[in-house]
Amino acid sequence: MKMSIQQLFRPDVMAMQAYHVADASGYIKLDAMENPYTLPDALRAELGRTLADVALNRYPDPHGGGLKPALKAAFAIPAAADVILGNGSDEIITLITQALARPDAVVLAAEPSFVMYKLNAQFSRMRYVGVPLQADFSLDLPAMLAAIAEHQPAVVFVSYPNNPTGPRFARADVEAILDAAPGLVVVDEAYQAFADDSFMALAGSHERLIVMRTLSKLGLAGLRLGYAAAAPQLIAQLDKVRPPYNINVLTQAAAAFALRHLAVFSAQAAELRAERAGLAATLGAMPQLTVFPSEANFLTVRVPDAPALFAALKQAGILVKNLHGYHALLDNCLRLTVGSPDENRALVAAITTYFA
Repeated sequence: MKMSIQQLFRPDVMAMQAYHVADASGYIKLDAMENPYTLPDALRAELGRTLADVALNRYPDPHGGGLKPALKAAFAIPAAADVILGNGSDEIITLITQALARPDAVVLAAEPSFVMYKLNAQFSRMRYVGVPLQADFSLDLPAMLAAIAEHQPAVVFVSYPNNPTGPRFARADVEAILDAAPGLVVVDEAYQAFADDSFMALAGSHERLIVMRTLSKLGLAGLRLGYAAAAPQLIAQLDKVRPPYNINVLTQAAAAFALRHLAVFSAQAAELRAERAGLAATLGAMPQLTVFPSEANFLTVRVPDAPALFAALKQAGILVKNLHGYHALLDNCLRLTVGSPDENRALVAAITTYFA
């Protein structure tokens, strides 16, 4: 007898909704924390010549084709740390949960935070514990420490700065979590290019710390390259569950090219930080908006009616992220990616018109 679809698939998977990515065709795209700038023409031509020489008929170098030492040099990763590469930082989260999965093992994170922490706990059949942030989106450190003591998590994920809220948690609070956690602590620095602090200097010397980053927010989202640095004994275990050819040849070549021209992307990040400050000041002057502090390339704002403003912005040709309904702390919140000067002016004009 053939099994039905319901019999074949796990009940929890059957009950899930797939991760939704909105169709952004024709919109000013301010919903996904992407760098709005493309490569200068000269670099585009050089990149084209570089990729033309890639051997597409061969499997990629399973060790990253020289990317690991290039990343260590570019981003001051300590010599004591080893590096693992992922198809985006999403895959690294998957590798961590797969490697730690065992009956009753716990994944712990603050909430609201990056949705893939919870989803990967579910995929790996680990138990997920979420600890609510405070109303200002700061860590509730006593609650975090109490949850760590009670649940003894195999891994704690800390988004630093936090997505989707924007603020960077107090460093001393994260250090307290590092001291208290019985298992691994993953400090997710996806937005480090826009932030004022990092834990990377501790990678390799703290035996339970993994510092995870991505090139996506820097301006290379299409490459899907994430990386993590940690003590060699940790990376060795994660490497056992990594698919051998997870970083394709075009990504390896394009990422190596980008690292050789890192100054271009660093200048773009500096420009976006300046745009973020100007956008926050302009929106913060509107009495209808509460603008939360951000050390990422987006601003989270609370408005009287987030679904209505989201719809109005979409009608005006601007796509942002509606956070309303994701978590009680995000009621009537929108997340606005910091775009180019022209995109930011269009966003401000549309919001001003809406509240006029």
